[in-house]
Amino acid sequence: MQVDVQNTTVLSADGSSIQLGEYSGEVILVVNVASYCGNTAQYEDLQKLHDLYSTKGLRILAFPCNDFGKQEPDSLSEIKDFCTTKYGIKFEIYEKVHAKGNTTEPYTTLNKVEPEGDVEWNFEKFLIGKDSKVIARFKPTVKPFDENLIAAIEVALDS
Repeated sequence: MQVDVQNTTVLSADGSSIQLGEYSGEVILVVNVASYCGNTAQYEDLQKLHDLYSTKGLRILAFPCNDFGKQEPDSLSEIKDFCTTKYGIKFEIYEKVHAKGNTTEPYTTLNKVEPEGDVEWNFEKFLIGKDSKVIARFKPTVKPFDENLIAAIEVALDS
């Protein structure tokens, strides 16, 4: 099933509502993040991806999530401070979400992507094309510079 996020509404860090369709024409990488996870070091490479591809139209949207091992218990301001201080994060960090169980957007929509079901763990990635349709879903163990993820990003940017 092709999943379209055009009308999916999320909450930005300042609490305002944003429809993911507002990013139409850009490629989006959605990642659920956590500050106290074995995968947290992926922030460094996510920032490098941002540095390499943001001028070409890639937007990285990070959604803090405390659903997995309670590895993101901090407030949004503490999370943002951690990300900027430790990793120099310049991409967008959104309001905290639920990616499993009683989900919140964007995961109520994204969890319909094959293989359908809740996000497996922190740092699962969803690549969304310029047409607001989800291109691919990548497990948390797929690191930001995995050759399959990079290839998918480059194809999406060139389309």
